[in-house]
Formats: sequence, structure tokens, C-alpha cells
Amino acid sequence: MKKVIILFVFLISSTILSSCSPIVQGAAAVTTVATMSNDRRSMGEILDDKTLYMNLGNIVSNDPRLNDTHVNFNVYNKSVLITGEAPTKELKNYLEKLVMQKAPKINSLSNEIAVMPNSSYLARAKDGIISLQIEALFLNQEVFHPAHVSVLTERGAVYLMGSVTKREAEQATNVASKAKNVKKVVKLFNYLALRPAVEIEKENKKKEELEKKAALEKKQAELEAAQNELQRQINELNSN
Repeated sequence: MKKVIILFVFLISSTILSSCSPIVQGAAAVTTVATMSNDRRSMGEILDDKTLYMNLGNIVSNDPRLNDTHVNFNVYNKSVLITGEAPTKELKNYLEKLVMQKAPKINSLSNEIAVMPNSSYLARAKDGIISLQIEALFLNQEVFHPAHVSVLTERGAVYLMGSVTKREAEQATNVASKAKNVKKVVKLFNYLALRPAVEIEKENKKKEELEKKAALEKKQAELEAAQNELQRQINELNSN
């Protein structure tokens, strides 16, 4: 992966400024830097995660008991992360039970809802900027593809999800911790013993192609140098 400099233009949606409750936000199943061609999930798994994510949002939006809560969801391989704020512990527990009841096919659930007043829109905007910073930093390293790690930030706490090796998880954690205003990094990874063979094969093929290209360019440079030297000698003979 080549180093990439990204200029982000931030657009604040009118829905963010609305006073509707409950407020349901969160990272979609496919991150902003992810491309489906590099995602370690199959197309079917990506669609399942996206559908589950949307269903979870609808569950919260349609329940009047959760009107005073602020809820974020992130979904990866049917593992669900819930973040945000609820005014009481009872509502936090109620939300968890509701999700388990109405979305029984999830693989795991991490309930990181804080019992406290809802965060401000400014605080949420700052969290969004942190996530974008981290996604940009992920582009500037070569241990894993940015599509392999999903990022969600809540009150300065960064949550990382994805299917990665331990080495990739360590790299992602170290990189994420370097972003400005990060308070902590929480790892919610599905660990792989090895990188998928298809990725290694693809990477080796790309490396081989680059090596062939470099060798060809070197040969062409040598031929051009030899031709220039021959022309110099011819010119020297003609002048004599």
C-alpha cells in the first residue's frame, strides 16, 4: 500500500441537527475506507451485516421506551457492538434484552452503553473526526488492508472490529492509539490463525509483477545507456 494523503471534506447532515429521539447513529457494516473486493467477508456476509445493522436501528427507533437514549451500532460478521448513552441502567439492560430477543441470530453482543446523559452533537462530531483520522492512518501502513478493520468512536473511546491476525490486531491498535484525542482503544476482533491464502497469493502475484516491471525498466535503461555510448563513439570517430 502506498502512502496516501487524504483531504476530508466534512458535511454535517441535517438529520444530525434534528431533535428527533431516539438518536440512532453508527458505523455501517462497510467502513468508509473499505472496498468489497478487499473485504474478508463474502458478499453474502456483507449483506447480512448491513441488513442486521439496519434492523437494529429500526428496533431502537420503533421503541418509545428508548426515546431518551442515544444509540450507536456496529456490526461485523454478525457480532454486534452497542455504544452510546442511556439515562438508567434499567434502560441499558432493556436495550440489550430487546436486541437479543428481536435479533437472535447474532454471534455475539458487546453492550458498551454508558449510563449518563446523552452526549452532545459536538462531541459526536469530534468522535467522527477521530474515526476518520484513524481510517486515514490505516492507509499509511502496510501490515493490513484498511478494509479489514472497522472503526467506531464513542466519547473518545475507539472500538475496533474485524477478522484479523494477532499481528494485524496489534498494528491496528498501535496505529489507532496515535490519533489525536483518543482516550482508549478497545479490541473486539475475531482472530485468525493465519492470513487467508488467497490474499497471500494475490500479494505475491502483485509483488512478482512489480519485480518484473522493475527488471524490464532496468534492462531498458541499460539498453538506452548502451545505445547512447555507441552513438558517442560513432560521433567521436566521425569527428576524427
